[in-house]
Amino acid sequence: MTQQKQNGNLVAIITMFFIFAMISFVTNLAAPFGTIWRNEYAGSNTLGMMGNMMNFLAYLFMGIPAGNMLVKIGYKKTALIAMAVGFLGLFTQYLSSLFGANVEVFAFGEYVIKLNFVIYLLGAFICGFCVCMLNTVVNPMLNLLGGGGNKGNQLIQTGGALNSLSGTLTPLFVGALIGTVTSKTAMSDVAPLLFVAMGVFVAAFIIISFVAIPEPHLQKGGAKKEKFSHSPWSFRHTVLGVVGIFIYVGIEIGIPGTLNFYLADASDKGAGILTNGAAIGGAIAAIYWLLMLVGRTASSAISGKVSSRTQLIVVSATAIVFVLIAIFTPKDVTVSMPGYTVGEGFMMAQVPVSALFLVLCGLCTSVMWGGIFNLAVEGLGKYTAQASGIFMMMVVGGGVLPLIQQSISDSVGYMASYWLIIAALAYLLFYGLVGCKNVNKDIPVED
Repeated sequence: MTQQKQNGNLVAIITMFFIFAMISFVTNLAAPFGTIWRNEYAGSNTLGMMGNMMNFLAYLFMGIPAGNMLVKIGYKKTALIAMAVGFLGLFTQYLSSLFGANVEVFAFGEYVIKLNFVIYLLGAFICGFCVCMLNTVVNPMLNLLGGGGNKGNQLIQTGGALNSLSGTLTPLFVGALIGTVTSKTAMSDVAPLLFVAMGVFVAAFIIISFVAIPEPHLQKGGAKKEKFSHSPWSFRHTVLGVVGIFIYVGIEIGIPGTLNFYLADASDKGAGILTNGAAIGGAIAAIYWLLMLVGRTASSAISGKVSSRTQLIVVSATAIVFVLIAIFTPKDVTVSMPGYTVGEGFMMAQVPVSALFLVLCGLCTSVMWGGIFNLAVEGLGKYTAQASGIFMMMVVGGGVLPLIQQSISDSVGYMASYWLIIAALAYLLFYGLVGCKNVNKDIPVED
């Protein structure tokens, strides 16, 4: 019986690893897909980033409900619902390649929005509900399956590594399929990726259905909801940390997202790569996610000796330097970086040196989430669970800030839009230096 349970847990663990990777895969589809829609709408970066915006907007509505679902129906059922929702979202995005290309819906400034774009945005929004629920599930589920402690943390770190690896491969795969974006490039050109993703969700749904998952925190019917005298909003460092999470996710998505658009833009406004710009941009943006994987691995090795506060201060300051160099370095100063094209495979491409320094920011952003979260919940005690739900809602920043950045890039240029990233990084530096200090230690936090 014990052996049978171990085998069942192993299957569940492997499935959770796949889901961890799928979270990043589904999330990172939005930015490279945006190059298709950006081109269809005459190079509008704002419209190109709308899919990403819809994906993250869902967190604002689903963050707290997802946590409540864990309490009321448990990890397993929440995961099953999330996978079903994810399948629906991906299928809806696929439908955008079949219907509505000739149906005008409304005008948005100088652009006439077509029905197929609306269908795509709906699919992206549905996928956002999925990844929000999965994000709420996979960390505690892997911890439970590992038995807590070091083993549970090890499983979570492994899942995080797969998440980063998936983030690395996604823009590479999409860029390889798209190649050079033209006015005829459509969602149907990347349909194979959507079918693969849907297939993984179906397989994961079936496997989880037959696997026993421990549910120690499942609320029984007669359980009463505990009432607290305060809330996470009573703690200044937590409130500032909530803002920090909102800003951080915007930084993490905005840096590679805008870089992808910049490299894919063959005009004078963009990087000027005339052939296979989308493929090269996707491959170089993938390096950003690869460096996030490297950064997370390094952080896990030093976190026992170097505090979260020190790490946050150092990486925020370093990222500011990297982005400033990227902004002020002329476009004609180039560097050779690895790219990928369908015809030639991996190759070295000449790109503006700004791309190199923006990619290096992945080393910095990799450790920011953990640092901000740890500092923001320090000393919260019984209010920690409530704060976790709030933090999940603030992931919406990954949709809001990149959209603002794209609007700026439409007006004044790609590199100038990174001043928004500078301001955001400056806030995180402030939080690490001053804002993270708990000045509300007089509030009782123990039961």
